[in-house]
Amino acid sequence: MPEYEFCDVYVPRGVSRGAATRLLTDHAEYGHWELDRLRLYPDGSRRVRLRRRIIRQVRATW
Repeated sequence: MPEYEFCDVYVPRGVSRGAATRLLTDHAEYGHWELDRLRLYPDGSRRVRLRRRIIRQVRATW
């Protein structure tokens, strides 16, 4: 079963959809994050949860 680390991002209500898309795209391209959950609140703010897989090094014993 893969292990993930999570990053919570809060996007205030004044941020446009295009700017929020650019922000999340930058996280995905440069930090290797992927979208786990997005919650849109009635006031227009968004709470985004990003995840990326943790790759563990296997120690070679030979």
